[in-house]
Amino acid sequence: MKPESRPPDSRHHRPEGVSDTTVEALGALSKALETAERARGALYDFHQLTGSADLALDDAVRLLRAAGHGPHADLVEREILGRNVIPGHWTFQIVEEYNATYYDVFRTIERQIRQELAEGRDHLYEAEMKAVRRTEGHPDHTAE
Repeated sequence: MKPESRPPDSRHHRPEGVSDTTVEALGALSKALETAERARGALYDFHQLTGSADLALDDAVRLLRAAGHGPHADLVEREILGRNVIPGHWTFQIVEEYNATYYDVFRTIERQIRQELAEGRDHLYEAEMKAVRRTEGHPDHTAE
């Protein structure tokens, strides 16, 4: 996919001797990491939404008691409030384990491979795609 017009930013120049297939492979690896980043963000959404739901239960319990429904308030307080979302784990623990056992390893290996194969340069595939898709001279298609 070598473009006719290379990007001016040296951080995005393909190092000498790096093949099209290697650039494509690094692009696929980067895309996979970006997808894991999105999954991680969804996990943080899950963490925060579940925490917000748990905190909202305080109002539900208070209002059930105020309305004279003590046994129902007790049921919510005993069975839902502060409950583990999976055995032995609150959501923060799930986030921590994801980070430690998957995300951090993934990010480290992606960086290592990029360093070994492309002098650590990131987004080579996208930079070359940008160079190919630019309209020369158009103010909104500048290389930088």
